Amino acid sequence: MRLKHIDRIRGIAILCMIQVHTAAIIPPEGITVGHPVAFISASIGGMAAPIFITISGWGIYRSAKRRKESSDGTKSWVSWILPRVFILTFCQLLVNISLNLERGGRFFWMTPGVLTLLAIGSIFGPTLVKLSQKGKISFLIIFLLIPTIMGDLNGSNLNWIERVSSVGIFEWIERLVINGTYPAIPWLAFIVLGSLIEDYGSNLDEVDVKIKIGLLIIIASMVYSLYEEIPWALTEGEAVLTFFPANSMFLFTSGIFVIILFRILQGNEILGGKPAGRHKLSWLEPAGRLSLTIYVLHFVVLGFVAYSMQNSPRLEIYLAFFTTITHTVIWIPLAILHEKYIPKFSFEEILRKFN
Repeated sequence: MRLKHIDRIRGIAILCMIQVHTAAIIPPEGITVGHPVAFISASIGGMAAPIFITISGWGIYRSAKRRKESSDGTKSWVSWILPRVFILTFCQLLVNISLNLERGGRFFWMTPGVLTLLAIGSIFGPTLVKLSQKGKISFLIIFLLIPTIMGDLNGSNLNWIERVSSVGIFEWIERLVINGTYPAIPWLAFIVLGSLIEDYGSNLDEVDVKIKIGLLIIIASMVYSLYEEIPWALTEGEAVLTFFPANSMFLFTSGIFVIILFRILQGNEILGGKPAGRHKLSWLEPAGRLSLTIYVLHFVVLGFVAYSMQNSPRLEIYLAFFTTITHTVIWIPLAILHEKYIPKFSFEEILRKFN
């Protein structure tokens, strides 16, 4: 049986992704980094990927557990991994081609991204199911600390074009693993986090203790930011939290807020009751069940927008805001209609058939 709060979290994740990607393609005129609108957009963007990857990690882990229970042989695992890697990589290529830099977009055709990260997460799936809970926690801590240990090797000196481009296979692997947009090291931390959320299950008291400790550390980081007079969070640059590249404090902070989101939305469902909001939030579920397909399709739409807006002036703030919100919320009714009329036509369905 599907858990409603999981589909709702997936729905929130994909809608946040759409919002931040749309805002990046059609940034409004006169909005600076310090503007409240920019701060809100950056906050949503900062949480979109961690939520999306964590919920995907949760799904990968659950599926891998079922596969281990049914058959734990090498052939069985290969037949589980390969279709996922192929489909996710194919979807990443579609995204890159749709929003290609040569047509006003953001990527080159070969740029590794979120979906190639999920492909690596799928390869990591069999290892996750064989690890104890302590083993997973150890992996999570390692991934959290790696950005601090790596220093400049994580690509802190790269600009956007350098981060999404690569010359030759070795540099492409470098972008995929350590210094691209969503490199496996350290972003696999969220795949591991998803598996731990599943492992903890109904052990809510222990989860709540970890949330409280995490919030205290986050508050301490804010105090440190004020004391040192440096920004607390920036997309890139000198700050306590940075997204490009993802530093240790960003991974920790976003991970805590992802856990809080899970904790709030699950309500009592994990104990056999109802999720938070009962039926009031059910409108999020169809988008959550279609998140991979929506992820690809919204980039196709944005690709057309980016191409048509090349060399055009930025939109006025109200028009840009309206366009961004419209493009975000339109996927909710589209997902509902899809589920009603063509539910078998999606990348999710292809993955199901392979499984």
